[in-house]
Amino acid sequence: MLLKKFRQSGPDVMILTVIILIFTWLGSFLHPRLPSAQGFDEMPMPLFSLLLSVSSFSAFFSVFTAFLLVLLIAYLLVNFNTSSFFISERTFLPAVVFILLAALFPEYQLLSPVLPAAVFLILAIRTMVGSYKVHGTAYSFFDAGVLIGIGSLFYAPLIWMGLILFAGILILRTVNLREIIISIFGLATPLFIVYGILYVAGKNMQDQLSAVFWNLFGRETGYTVSGIKLALMITAGVLILVAAVHLLQVLNMKKVKSRKTFSLLLWTFFITLGITLFFGSVSAEIYCLLIIPPSYIITHYFVFSKAKRFPGIMMAILFLIAAAAQVFPLVPRLWYH
Repeated sequence: MLLKKFRQSGPDVMILTVIILIFTWLGSFLHPRLPSAQGFDEMPMPLFSLLLSVSSFSAFFSVFTAFLLVLLIAYLLVNFNTSSFFISERTFLPAVVFILLAALFPEYQLLSPVLPAAVFLILAIRTMVGSYKVHGTAYSFFDAGVLIGIGSLFYAPLIWMGLILFAGILILRTVNLREIIISIFGLATPLFIVYGILYVAGKNMQDQLSAVFWNLFGRETGYTVSGIKLALMITAGVLILVAAVHLLQVLNMKKVKSRKTFSLLLWTFFITLGITLFFGSVSAEIYCLLIIPPSYIITHYFVFSKAKRFPGIMMAILFLIAAAAQVFPLVPRLWYH
């Protein structure tokens, strides 16, 4: 019944989606925290430093800014499918699934550099998909590189997501050297422009370069996972795995553009997972990037699964683990042990 409602596409479902987001962020609005609570104000990248300067005068306003960014991400997830139509159904489910998965990490419901970076990553993926069947050189890969480069000026580890530019060329295009070169130029262009402006403005470039190195390699991160939190994460992982197996079973039967779009999303997931596992400067904040592809993969399962009851059970489980992640931190004795 719950899934049947959210498979609809009326304005009431859109309102329900926003209400769910508000409820998952209610604790953060009642007890707002500044980015310093997670150390995000320590040696920030240039554009995130600018965002901090205009939003962190109030803990509540800082949290509200983060909330608006998450709302924007949810909108972009829905709009990407609506424009490219790779799931073959107009639905708000990608936003709902993203909000529920994101709710597993209430400690990161504050302004973080990964939130604006996620916005630019989604736009970059959408731009790459738009290159499908473009004749001649697809300059959209330059645009996608620019978007990822801008995102990295908020969240430095996003620069490694430049790898999806090459994955996109392999998946969507006939590989040619020109598109590879313009992708690299696109990735580098925002960096040259921003750091050029900082140099002309008389900023200490040694400090700027130190901040880049620190964010990419020197930042010491640590994330403690309690037993309950681990159980919730494993449960979410199992749901993602079930949906991914179903997608892989039917992927070859899909239209070419849909198949290539899902392949690019899978590459995005595995590249993000690799960054998470192999770069010590990355902590749990990257979950916001990691759950973008699963939001579509689980949505695909909800739309196309022929099972009668299990998709509805999966949706109920998503709501339950999201609710549990919000409630259990109120009982520190259980949450932190």
